[in-house]
Amino acid sequence: MGIKSFQGARRQQANAADKTPLKVSDYMTRNLITFTPNQTIESVMQSLIKHRISGGPVVNEKQELIGIISEGDCIKQISESRYYNMPMQDKTIEKHMATNIETIDGNMNIFDAANKFLNAKRRRFPIIENGKLVGQISQKDVLKAAMTLKGRNWWK
Repeated sequence: MGIKSFQGARRQQANAADKTPLKVSDYMTRNLITFTPNQTIESVMQSLIKHRISGGPVVNEKQELIGIISEGDCIKQISESRYYNMPMQDKTIEKHMATNIETIDGNMNIFDAANKFLNAKRRRFPIIENGKLVGQISQKDVLKAAMTLKGRNWWK
């Protein structure tokens, strides 16, 4: 008794998978909450709470990405403000945002993006096209993509 090959059925599934969107750009968030470098830490904290997000991109007037501000960056300022007994009201995020930013190509396969999340230990990656911020992919977006692809073949 030999091993049976089910290549025929897999080929049919592969054709269906060809039409399945697998690119980061298919799942990224395009309508972003963005911040400017001259915003106060307090206003950023209010936006994070209001929109229930953990951080967001910081852009200049040309919509070019210049940094990312996160809850952790804000918490650090709360702690330092208390330690030095200095009010935070007038502090802007320009000196407190992360500026060493990794981005992801919108044409990257969603599973390669998932692997990049694991290796980089980041919560979000901005997507840049022609020097402008066009979107952002988060770990949650990758989870949503996996759920929409559930039950399909994931190779490619």
